[in-house]
Amino acid sequence: MGKYSCFEHLRANESSGADYEVRRRHGSSGIAVISIHGGAIEPGTSEVAEAVAGADHSFYAFRGMKKDGNKDLHITSTLFDEPDALEIVRSSETVISIHGCSEAEEVVHVGGIDFRLRECIEERLRQAGFKTPRGAWSLRGLDKRNICNRCRRGMGVQLEISKGLRARMFGDLSYGTCLQCGGTYHEFIQAVRKAIEPFKIPVEAVTR
Repeated sequence: MGKYSCFEHLRANESSGADYEVRRRHGSSGIAVISIHGGAIEPGTSEVAEAVAGADHSFYAFRGMKKDGNKDLHITSTLFDEPDALEIVRSSETVISIHGCSEAEEVVHVGGIDFRLRECIEERLRQAGFKTPRGAWSLRGLDKRNICNRCRRGMGVQLEISKGLRARMFGDLSYGTCLQCGGTYHEFIQAVRKAIEPFKIPVEAVTR
């Protein structure tokens, strides 16, 4: 467990707009793409989430902005309860949660309990040349309390992108830099967006 066990604890000790920020927007597809450890917590993850979300899917990011100590802002996926995040997730049929892990090898671990969507994402990623090995239990997102599984359908997907792969996508993951997106980044975004396209639901079902 990290320094904070819930958002209220974090908010009492950190400053919104200085230490962290929340970004969100609603889409019309019934799908939400989120990054709860974005900004300088797990660099590159909020940028990936926003690009995958595009204009059609809902988007949420909790972004660390501190000059140092951003790991303090890491609330684990099973305990993350920032109100805007919960509203986005609970109003969505499907959630894809983007994370970063520390591995140097260029891999992405696809987890969560929406096994059909997982398979589609893994297949598209492999077709695009990405490695998708089965990660450690902590990277598999199988807990029902994991935020990716707290949507209306009770099952979502978690993508853990290794540090090595994020470094290839962006080049420099240092805090305060403007992340530059390379070809690998665009290939990754395109692969995930293609995989989730068939899982969009009609607008009338989203607004019902």
